[in-house]
Amino acid sequence: MSRAQKLHPLTKAAARRIWLRAQRLDNRTPFGDGPQAVAAAVEHLGYVQIDTINVVERCHHHILWSRIPEYRRADLRHAQSVDKSVFEYWTHALSYVPSKHLRFFIPAMKRHKREGHKWLGTVRPADLRKVLKLIRRDGALTIRDIDDDVLVDKQHLWSSRKPSKRALQLAFYGGVLTISERNGMLKTYELMTRHFGWDKPPKGAAPREVTDYLLDRALQAQGVASLESICHLDAPSKPAVRRLIEARVRRAELVPVAIEGAGKQEHWAEPDMLETNSAATDLVHILSPFDPLIIQRKRTHLFFDYEHRFEAYVPKEKRRFGYFALPVLVGEHIVAALDLKTDRKKRQLLVQNWHWIGGAARGAGNRLKRRIEEELHRFEQFQLAE
Repeated sequence: MSRAQKLHPLTKAAARRIWLRAQRLDNRTPFGDGPQAVAAAVEHLGYVQIDTINVVERCHHHILWSRIPEYRRADLRHAQSVDKSVFEYWTHALSYVPSKHLRFFIPAMKRHKREGHKWLGTVRPADLRKVLKLIRRDGALTIRDIDDDVLVDKQHLWSSRKPSKRALQLAFYGGVLTISERNGMLKTYELMTRHFGWDKPPKGAAPREVTDYLLDRALQAQGVASLESICHLDAPSKPAVRRLIEARVRRAELVPVAIEGAGKQEHWAEPDMLETNSAATDLVHILSPFDPLIIQRKRTHLFFDYEHRFEAYVPKEKRRFGYFALPVLVGEHIVAALDLKTDRKKRQLLVQNWHWIGGAARGAGNRLKRRIEEELHRFEQFQLAE
């Protein structure tokens, strides 16, 4: 039998429904509510990206709110600082990750402890000893608790002029410190062993276990996955992941999938995922541009025929959707991109630009607009809540 005959054909509509189900955007309350819902959502999605932009709600809160209607910021704080069910570390970006998966990140931590981090430049051993001594002696601290730094020149665009901040970040990437609390974007650093109550950290996962983890995480959160979507911004992992995929295909644990319009790009899914029929949904979601459904732009374009543009760094005269456009998902289609801004002084959400996608407004424009406005009202209430 030829390779082409082994491929499972999948329409774009079917692929969308599988991905939406995997992302839990086809169900209004898939995880319940409270800190336990945060832990469940982060575990299912694999990670929730953190970002500093605060034009509307920061993306980590926004992503969770999209799947937990009664979500409150305090729920994430509780999960991180009290239950300790989630922790912060780097995936393709700084993210919240399930604490039960920490051992899969220990090899990266050991590498950074040994080799440093390219973004931080040179960290003097004296600066590292200084911050660790302060934390061991006085407990968890923020960079604002250190006021005796002599500023130095940046060695990388994303590095800091404060030697103590570089030292804190290096100890974080090296797994010596963890972020025990976050207020806005102000991070509190604590010894990882003390935060989790360990005598010593757990044993790190073996390379094969890390590869299994990357593949399983993607299959769970994406339903149908490609090598690019599994290893997003992680090219060095691709050879090992491909070998694992090929082994699972031989064991009939994965099925090669041909998605309509994907050309030569290969995709795979677990057999059960392809056998489960998913009914169309009519839920409305205003999504963060950093949502897992949006952040991989080429994948979003393939599945939804929607090419998202993040235009915060684009000159104003060249913007199409606006400075901080948010895609609007209605059912299984992205129907609009809204450029929103929260005026916190006037306590209102401003719609600066409403851009319909495709022919979404044709024939059902007023009804569709009312439904989106209802969700915008709910989004505004969430953002302005204390």
